[in-house]
Amino acid sequence: MEKSMATPRYLTKSRFKQALECPTKLYYTGKPEYLNTALDDSFLAALAEGGYQVGALACLMYPGGVEVDDIGHAAQLARTQALLARENVTIYEAAFAHDGLFVRVDVLRKTGNSVELIEVKAKSYDPGEVRGLRGARGAISPGYLPYLQDVAFQRFVAGLQCPQFEFRAFLLLADKSATATVDGLNQLFPIHRGGGRTTVTRPVDGVDLGAPLLAAVPVDIEVQEILSGTLDVVGVEMAFADAVAHLASAYQSDQRLGPVPSKACGNCEFKAENLPGAGEPRSGFHECWRQALGWEDRDFDSPTVLDLWKFTKKRELIQQGKLKLEQLVPADVGFDSSEPGTGGMTPKHRQWYQCSGTWPGGGDFYFDATGMAAAMRKWRYPYHFIDFETSAVAIPFRRGQRPYETVAFQFSHHVMRAGGRVEHLHQCLEVDPGVDPTLPFLRQLKAALSADSGTIFRWATHENTVLNQLRARLLDEADPAPDRDELVAFIESITTRKVDGVEIAGPRSMVDLCKLAELHYFHPSTKGSSSLKKVLPALMQSSDFLRDLYGQPVYGTTAMPSQNHEEPMVWWRSVNGLVADPYDLLPPVFGHLSSLELAALEAGADQSLQAGGAAMAAYARLQFEQIEQIERGALKDALLRYCELDTLAMVMTVQAWRGFQKGN
Repeated sequence: MEKSMATPRYLTKSRFKQALECPTKLYYTGKPEYLNTALDDSFLAALAEGGYQVGALACLMYPGGVEVDDIGHAAQLARTQALLARENVTIYEAAFAHDGLFVRVDVLRKTGNSVELIEVKAKSYDPGEVRGLRGARGAISPGYLPYLQDVAFQRFVAGLQCPQFEFRAFLLLADKSATATVDGLNQLFPIHRGGGRTTVTRPVDGVDLGAPLLAAVPVDIEVQEILSGTLDVVGVEMAFADAVAHLASAYQSDQRLGPVPSKACGNCEFKAENLPGAGEPRSGFHECWRQALGWEDRDFDSPTVLDLWKFTKKRELIQQGKLKLEQLVPADVGFDSSEPGTGGMTPKHRQWYQCSGTWPGGGDFYFDATGMAAAMRKWRYPYHFIDFETSAVAIPFRRGQRPYETVAFQFSHHVMRAGGRVEHLHQCLEVDPGVDPTLPFLRQLKAALSADSGTIFRWATHENTVLNQLRARLLDEADPAPDRDELVAFIESITTRKVDGVEIAGPRSMVDLCKLAELHYFHPSTKGSSSLKKVLPALMQSSDFLRDLYGQPVYGTTAMPSQNHEEPMVWWRSVNGLVADPYDLLPPVFGHLSSLELAALEAGADQSLQAGGAAMAAYARLQFEQIEQIERGALKDALLRYCELDTLAMVMTVQAWRGFQKGN
């Protein structure tokens, strides 16, 4: 009888990336008993950013290649070696392995003994940037370092297996300076998901792709710098080759390396929010800190410095052994023990209130009624609350767009009248495949906001940034729309922008409620954050006004009209003594994803995914004509309801603040 062989436990590209983040992750990864909040196949993240399309487009840039689509490591390695026997060949997903290491190369081009390794990334690159992939001081830019370490690892493994070849390394990146010269380029690559796999259908070689949008950046110098340098493995600096061998050995033997507590523990994908109970997935984070620090269960009841809002010196505190917020003194966060001035709280105030759990006036939260009242006196009824949803993908949907150019496709608009009446007055959703939403979006927004001179509110900087980007695009068009000047004037009237370093505010420039929350409102449950997704649940928990109003089925009636809720909606609901987060009362945009997966998407490493990642992914999905009408309708309905809740949440915030001023 033939002896069965165990599947090799390879240190792959993704495992190597995890090990560079934290070597201890190698012990937890791939084990179903451990919580993992990461999206294992990154489906929605790649959909939102256009990662799948970038990979498929790269293959068309190097036509005539052979894809290694065999199943299993052994078959992939054998196929690759057979193809490399050819004098000249292009291979997609070539496989290399050596002594417990395994990599697959996105695109490989062999000409004689010269081999190009091309790593494809949905990452923007500006060829006109003088520093290229490096920072101001000449070191490799942190933004590019993970990608360069990835291709360096490939170069290392391929060189070990095939030392007879001369390898050159490239990163293939989205060229920010390029412009799409054909329509529907993104849509040429429909995405399919099934059987646990995600695939992209590529058009045949020879299809018109227009001007190149991807730039092949030679990175041999950076790769050699990495290969000849050192890596930190649980606090020990090791030569690259030694570090890789050590990591591979630990992974093969299922050895837990470390752990070494650091500020990175706060974003660990193996970290449960709370100490797991019986029957719940294990938390790698809690096991690490138990092992490294000798902590017991009760130690985890105390907030840690990992939670400290916008604090840049967590590493120093951890090194000093100051791990719990209760251990800190004002000097640790640079707080001078002063009370907020007329300008409101500083970040230091918020940080210390988070540490101490105390603030001027006591109570369950801090509210600066005087400062907020001063801000409110400048407002004019009717109040207008707006929120945008946007997309920015590597491969443009339409001609004339650049990679990662912002596309504004949706807004919601609530109005609050002088008497307190609230209406969801307007909404816009432009998602038809192949249609540029820019002009319809701007025209509808202008019409919605131009009926009066009431104050316009946004949350944070997104809406202001987007409108300024759209303004620049309108002014740059060679064939402008007939109402271009009117649209530009409208944008300038409600935005703030910088001209030659001087800030210019329009006569009706939007008011940032997020900034007001940061200055005048602190609730401990937000952990210092002024994000709307954190502030709203805190307000729902503490505002009598919101409880009394939204605990009744009033929203969606004639008393408080809604564009999307045909049946009255109760937004204030108590569950096990806590008020439910209103966002949890809506079905998810992508119904097949768990709440953990959606949370992972919203907290993606790329800042463009944060706050709106699901909407970005939904827009990308809606650009494919092949999706069923039922799915298209469900996605559109979910987008409308979520965007509506964003502006309703802003309304609720102002209502709660006014209630606090009146003592409720």
